[in-house]
Amino acid sequence: MISNIDHIAIAVKNLDESLERFRTLTGASGNQIRIEEVVSEKVRVAFIQIGGSKIELLEPLDPTSPIARFLEKRGEGLHHISLETDDLEAEIRRTAEENLLPLSPPSEGAGKKKIVFFNPKDTGKVLVEFVQKIHD
Repeated sequence: MISNIDHIAIAVKNLDESLERFRTLTGASGNQIRIEEVVSEKVRVAFIQIGGSKIELLEPLDPTSPIARFLEKRGEGLHHISLETDDLEAEIRRTAEENLLPLSPPSEGAGKKKIVFFNPKDTGKVLVEFVQKIHD
């Protein structure tokens, strides 16, 4: 079952500048912000915690990354919305019953979460991600 909006992701050209802008907009302090690199996706990300959800800023680390291509084609802006589940495999089966399939098999994303994305052509022109926390 989908339980929460995990985050809303925004593609940016310069993470440090964008983070400062969003820190000012949200009033977020240091303990609400986490920065990491996701090598598999070739991005540097910043998460700003706001209540139970986050804003994720995505900066490409490589000109061949999906985020670099997105920025080249569309410019900075909304990239995807991420929905949290406690059972990613069950959600994939549920959506498959409705002929809504992820773009690829589950992989590891930021925060060591399992993730899948759904094609914007199938979701009203919005890239949708499902995430599941991986429990140690």
